[in-house]
Amino acid sequence: MIQQPSESRTQLLTEQDARDYVASLADGLAMERLERFAGLLIEENRRQNLIARATEGSLWLRHFADSAQLLRHVPRETMASGEPWLDLGTGAGFPGIVIAILRPDWPIRLVESRARRVEFLERARDLIALPECSILGQRMETIAPFPSAVLSARAFAPLDKLLRLSAPFSTKRTVYLLPKGRSAAHELSGQRKAIRAMFHVEHSLTDPSAGIIVSHTGS
Repeated sequence: MIQQPSESRTQLLTEQDARDYVASLADGLAMERLERFAGLLIEENRRQNLIARATEGSLWLRHFADSAQLLRHVPRETMASGEPWLDLGTGAGFPGIVIAILRPDWPIRLVESRARRVEFLERARDLIALPECSILGQRMETIAPFPSAVLSARAFAPLDKLLRLSAPFSTKRTVYLLPKGRSAAHELSGQRKAIRAMFHVEHSLTDPSAGIIVSHTGS
């Protein structure tokens, strides 16, 4: 069952709604960096399929705000541990690059195994100047485990596989943030009871029919 966030929920309906929402979480430099990233993304999308062409006109709603909203579920003390935010299967950089832009002092680790996407992510990271953001260009199974403060994944793998792959990087303190679209509640309901007890589903601000699977440590 989808659970309401603790604060009042405002659905984002337009690109301007989304831009205003992201701006509420950002300073001027971050907004400039997001604009720069948007330009790099659209340019690179002509060379490789990073995002669906149909979503280029709704970049702020479908991708930027959709990523930025995850910050609502990260308790203030979570990143104080110094452990990184680990984003699995980051693809075009969602949510990882957006989070790295909005919180440039946080250590962010992006996992992406496809070489062309790794090249794009590294180039974007360097051009935007995000020194705390690292790109791990390999498959999840081959990365030496380390503890993560936050673990995110957007359309990376089915929930059971995702939890299995991420287990070596998770601690009792790790906050899981897993945007799952319309399948969120269904995927969670299909897990064994012990797993269901660890997570709940929050509404997405960018799609009223979509959900985000969140660990209870992040509530």
